[in-house]
Amino acid sequence: MVVFATSPQNSGIKTQELARSINQIYVFGDSLSDTGTIYKATGGAYPPSPPYFQGRYSNGPVWVEHLASKLSLTLDRTTNFAAGGATTSAKGSYGVPGLLTQINGFTNAHAQADSQALYVVWAGANDYLQEATQPAIVVENVMQAIASLSKVGARKILVGNLPDLGQLPSTRNTSNSQALSAATQTHNLSLSQSLATASQKIGATVQIIQLDANTLYREAETHPSNFGFTNVTSGCLSSPDGCRQPDRFLFWDGIHPTAAAHRALGESAFSALQVERRSS
Repeated sequence: MVVFATSPQNSGIKTQELARSINQIYVFGDSLSDTGTIYKATGGAYPPSPPYFQGRYSNGPVWVEHLASKLSLTLDRTTNFAAGGATTSAKGSYGVPGLLTQINGFTNAHAQADSQALYVVWAGANDYLQEATQPAIVVENVMQAIASLSKVGARKILVGNLPDLGQLPSTRNTSNSQALSAATQTHNLSLSQSLATASQKIGATVQIIQLDANTLYREAETHPSNFGFTNVTSGCLSSPDGCRQPDRFLFWDGIHPTAAAHRALGESAFSALQVERRSS
């Protein structure tokens, strides 16, 4: 199910019900979800703070933190394995644990997963930005991650697709822009089809919820004023005024979204979870 919606009526009651149904969040992915993994691994050297915020690849909290807040979960109820620069493979790159390595570390330590927890899987961008990997391989890695989590008892899995990688500030004016956009489109279509097939095979025992980040980015780029943005093409850090109004930007740097964009992502993820709960 792919949903980006505003909160329904009686949202206070719905929020309380959803919050009670999820007692923990486990996060697997890359820099879009990293809340300090690489920062700690490098002794606070990267990403540099300032201008980055306390180990995040942004100027403030990232989307999973906003989601946790909306679910009334404290920071100690979020276990985050996501690492900046991670690909979906087990081998990873530049010494960064890839998605499957993150998942394997979790499943090896948890013979039985918490069935009331939410498991977030969002990765793939670095496979294309770093290595030009074939979409079929990347999607297969994501599906393997989901299968591994479900085998140990995960029952609610949130999976993100990719924004248009050819339209990032760092790629939109490069010779690789068109190829990256095509890879993104193929990836997202294949991922959606694979998730639908997986849902049919797994049945009602596991809920797979899709976070349609691609649509959110596209809506922000098409109707920036709806999000309070005035610039959706360049990174705030490159702005002439020294990035004095980061909330007006979709992007913080050449790749990563601002805290304002992360807030919108968190709200969209929460809305998708609400709709999934009402339909189940």
